[in-house]
Amino acid sequence: MFRGGTSISLDNKGRLAVPAKYRDELLSSCAGQLVITADPSGCLLIYPQTAWEPIEQRLNSLSSFNPQTRSLQRLLVGNANDVEMDGAGRILVPPTLRQFAGLVKDVMLVGQGTKFELWDSGKWGLQIESALVFKDGMPPELHGFSL
Repeated sequence: MFRGGTSISLDNKGRLAVPAKYRDELLSSCAGQLVITADPSGCLLIYPQTAWEPIEQRLNSLSSFNPQTRSLQRLLVGNANDVEMDGAGRILVPPTLRQFAGLVKDVMLVGQGTKFELWDSGKWGLQIESALVFKDGMPPELHGFSL
């Protein structure tokens, strides 16, 4: 399980140094083979390849005649890139995806259970601020949820 957030700087080649606390798990679960793709919220998603494959299969099984479904397939599957963690624990974030998410230097890697989100640090701060206030009220699925 991946949880917590880590502030990281991309190097001048666009590589991300995966925090040491995640490297062993990534090596044992997927031999460092990852998939990185765009997310509708403007960040990037990073999955162990073994976790991504069932998601990709589900996406591809959806009807391509539904315009919303087709758009999601284009975004997620169409932007998916296979990447490999190198010997130093780094992954290269493809330039097109860096541009999509506005990643230049300072980024936030956020564990989300079976995947990571990769945010521009400034956008991440705004995301957290907006998460603190439910603009449209509490979502129904959170009624009765307690921490």
